[in-house]
Amino acid sequence: MHIDVVHGPNLNLLGQREPALYGRKTLAEVNAALVALGRELGATVTTFQSNHEGALLDHLAARAGEVDAFILNPAGYTHTSVALRDALLAVQRPFIEVHLSNTDAREPFRRTSLVADIALGRIQGLGPVGYELALRGLVCHLQSENAV
Repeated sequence: MHIDVVHGPNLNLLGQREPALYGRKTLAEVNAALVALGRELGATVTTFQSNHEGALLDHLAARAGEVDAFILNPAGYTHTSVALRDALLAVQRPFIEVHLSNTDAREPFRRTSLVADIALGRIQGLGPVGYELALRGLVCHLQSENAV
C-alpha cells in the first residue's frame, strides 16, 4: 500500500505562519509523523509540497501510477483551482482532502471547495492530527477495497 501526501501552497511555512491558526508543528514534523504512522499501518507514505499549481498537477500525474491513494491539502487552491480538480479526476485515485483549520468557520470565500465532492472524505479543523486520521481512513478504505 502506497499513499502520497500532497501539500499545497504555504504549507512549507507551518510552525511559523499564523501558529494560533495552524499550530506550531513544522511540515517536516507532520511528514515524519505520517511516515512513522504509515509504517505502523503497513503503508509506505511519501510526501510532496509545492507553492506552484503546475508542480502539484505534474506531481499528481507522475505519481498516479505508483500510489494507491492521496492525502491532499490543496490549501489556497481549494477554492480556486479547476485545474487541480481536473487532475484529481484524471488520475482516478481515491483521496482525502485535509485542512488544518476549519475552513467553514473562516472567511466566506474559504467555504467553497472545488474538490470536496470528488473526495473520498474531508477532514478539517483538527490541525495535524487530521492528516493522521486521513491516513488511517485511507488504509482502511484500501484494505476493504482489496478484500472484495
